[in-house]
Formats: sequence, structure tokens, C-alpha cells
Amino acid sequence: MHFKEYKGILSQSNGMNISRGCIHGCIYCDARSKCYNMDHEFEDVEIKINAPELLEKKLRTKHKKCMIGTGAMSDPYIPIKENLQNIRICLEIIEKYGFGLAIQTKSSLILRDLDLLVKINNNAKCIVEITLTTFDEQLCKIIEPNVSTTKERFEVLKIMRDKDIQTIVWLSPILPCINDTKENLIGLLNYCIEAKVYGIICFEMGLTLREGDREYFYQNLDKYFPGLREKYQRRYGNNYIIKSANNKELMEIFNNVCEEHNIKHNAERLFEYMHTFEEKNKSVQLELFQ
Repeated sequence: MHFKEYKGILSQSNGMNISRGCIHGCIYCDARSKCYNMDHEFEDVEIKINAPELLEKKLRTKHKKCMIGTGAMSDPYIPIKENLQNIRICLEIIEKYGFGLAIQTKSSLILRDLDLLVKINNNAKCIVEITLTTFDEQLCKIIEPNVSTTKERFEVLKIMRDKDIQTIVWLSPILPCINDTKENLIGLLNYCIEAKVYGIICFEMGLTLREGDREYFYQNLDKYFPGLREKYQRRYGNNYIIKSANNKELMEIFNNVCEEHNIKHNAERLFEYMHTFEEKNKSVQLELFQ
């Protein structure tokens, strides 16, 4: 871990990451890719030490409320004290200035800040995004070794449901010859149904691999799934998009289950929903006058 001061914190689309790098150890992590130009070891997490100050300065001067997104590139709940302190302060700032929040994580540590998520949701819109990859708990510990298990993330989804906080699940990645099975998909979808998730983002059944990410993934295939690297290399070469041979069947199941249980699953519309700010108090007031 090391600290660095930054000059800015929000992207043009109002997304932020309070750190760079990760210690979760997920074998498929796209954030390892060289195209992101990280100038330090991935596990040597860079904490943006002045992130809260930058965020407050930005939100204090914003003329129009919006959704603040976080977690797309670096999980906000990496278990490092300074990182956890930063995300707590950033949530306090978002709540203080009345902005909305879309926060993505794989960690049940988000429950530590449940009080702030509820406060944000009371006045604006709070969306909690949880990644689910495998129903098998033992497999989860192999492909995502240092993060909350699938069952723990399922518990997070249920708690958010009970607090009336909307949830969106990222059903990704689905690794060919590892978790691209009907049983795995149905198990995860049943979790989503029980947790009453608002939506599920799933582009297709597969993953993406590029330079930096691919090498780390293959090292772990050699370690945990001997012989599978060669199968991948023969079938996919250096392709960026790695699609499961079971994609058609699994996507049909996915679409049918989502339709049956009224789970939103159009990715474009879900992204629009996550970026659309709603001020609840004003909505209630407008309803009273209609």
C-alpha cells in the first residue's frame, strides 16, 4: 500500500475510484490490464489520500445534482484501513450535499456503511451493485480468494432489499469450462429472485482477456485447473472476448428467468437507470399535488 495525492476525483460521467489496484486476488480481473497504465504493482494498492477533499470541493460547486458512481475499476471496500476510512467519508459527503449513489462491490464490508446508504436513499437514489460469478462456494474461494463469498454477497442483497435499497447484480464473468453450467446459472438466478434484485447486467456468458489480465488468468489456470490453459489457447487464441460454448443455451435461460420474474436485464437501460438522478422528497411532494 502507498499513498498519492490526486488533482481530480470525478470523471466526466461522475464516476470515481478512491484507490488503484486491489488485494482481492480475483483470477480474471480486467483492472490488471496494461491498457490502464498502472505504474505500480497491482497488489501495492494506491490510496488516493485526498479523495474526500477533492469530492467535497467538487460537489459543493456542482450546480446540478447527479448520481455519483464508484467501484467500476477498483472495489471501494478493499480491506485497508485508510481506504475504508476514505469511502466512509466520501459517502458522508455525498449524503451531505444530497447527491445519489451507485456503488459496486464484491464485499460484505459495505454493510458497515449501511446507515449512510439508507440516508442517501431516503433523499435521493442509492443503488448497490454486487458481482456474482459462481454458486459453488468452494469454486468461489479459488477464483475470488480474498473477497466475500457468494453466500455473503447474497446476504448483502437481502439486507439491501429489506432496507428498500435497489440492487443490481453483475453476472460476470462466466468462465468457459469452469462455471459456465446450467446449474451455476440457475443457482445464481435463484439468489437474485429471492433477494428481489432490480436488475441483472449480463452481456453474454464469457469473459474478456487482454494483455496483463490474460497472463495472470493463465497462471491461475495452470495452478488450479491444469491443462485448461492449453484448451483456452487453442480455442480462443489472443481474443479479447472469450465466449462460452454454452452461451446460447445459458442466455436463453437467463432471459427467460428475468422475464418471468420481472427482473430488468437490458444493460443499456440499466446503465441509464444508474445514471439518472432522482430526488425523492420532491417526487413525493409532486405526487401530493397531482
